[in-house]
Amino acid sequence: MSPRLFEPITLRSLDVPHRLWVAAMCQYSAVDGVPQPWHHAHLGSFAIGRAGLVVTEATAISAVGRITADDAGIWTDEQAAEWARIVAFFTQQRVPIVMQLAHAGRKASTRPPYSGRGGLPVEEGGWETVGPSDLAYGSLPAPRMLSSAEVAGIVKEFVSAARRAVGAGIDGVEIHAAHGYLLHQFLSPLSNDRTDEFGGSYENRTRLLSDVVRNVRRVLPDSMPLFVRLSATDWVQGGWSLDDTANLVPVLEGLGVDFVSVSSAGNDSRQDIPVGPGYQLPLARAVKERARVPVGAAGLIVSPAQAETVLVDGAADVVFAARQFLREPGFALRAAAELGGHLEWPRQYRMAKFEGSIP
Repeated sequence: MSPRLFEPITLRSLDVPHRLWVAAMCQYSAVDGVPQPWHHAHLGSFAIGRAGLVVTEATAISAVGRITADDAGIWTDEQAAEWARIVAFFTQQRVPIVMQLAHAGRKASTRPPYSGRGGLPVEEGGWETVGPSDLAYGSLPAPRMLSSAEVAGIVKEFVSAARRAVGAGIDGVEIHAAHGYLLHQFLSPLSNDRTDEFGGSYENRTRLLSDVVRNVRRVLPDSMPLFVRLSATDWVQGGWSLDDTANLVPVLEGLGVDFVSVSSAGNDSRQDIPVGPGYQLPLARAVKERARVPVGAAGLIVSPAQAETVLVDGAADVVFAARQFLREPGFALRAAAELGGHLEWPRQYRMAKFEGSIP
């Protein structure tokens, strides 16, 4: 019997050859938001390695939406043109690539992780951060609270970014509403104490994400799938919860979302995360029980057998890996060899194809 991991899946008109996908991973290597040769090599290695689908790093919808000054963006035509060159390689390799659109909100204007965490002051090339409220994340500077008019402007920026992504030839768009970035900040009462139509009640706190999804869906081709990534829980008492997420997913489906990627945390420095192999699988399973669309799981999934078990046990419909693909860009090729799945190797690499047991 063919392994579940190597069964195809179709989202709208996008046919994905198998279910071992690359999660978004920031590279902190762009210049003025423009992807560099590093991005071509980094992302291209996953296409060569025959990942089922690749999600780009968190791609900023505006300059102030970047996590760091070194983040990639999609708010200018120059950025879109460089993304188009990357996408063209994926098209040639017949591997789908999805662009994750993001705004970092109060977690923006920081130094890259490898240079030491902390806010990047304006005088050192940083910028004023914004958020749903003036509540700071941990030791980062407090953001300026967005006005209602500015919140509407955020929706327009997501829409403009989506249009550019479509123009660059992307295969799908993912709205990043996880990991404590702006849309997640609006969802959680720990970061949103507004008293207007975007704060207070559950309906109000979810309004911005719903507005973004609704309006982005309108500018995507009918054939193109729309993904949303959610932090299923803040892992903090009184914060955004798994029940909140499970209740939100059917609403997003009704607005045109075709796939939900389940992650967790990132919105409050007090988070207490039970980290371990597959630690987010119970979250994905709970979301999947309420969802009609496919659900993806992530979180320390590092072996082919472990990934296969996720699908066989019904915790999710798709498996995301991140660090394992960094360690091994051909992770999907090895998984196929170990599990008995079939993947067509790039012709340039066929002399290295595993035959029989793995050496």
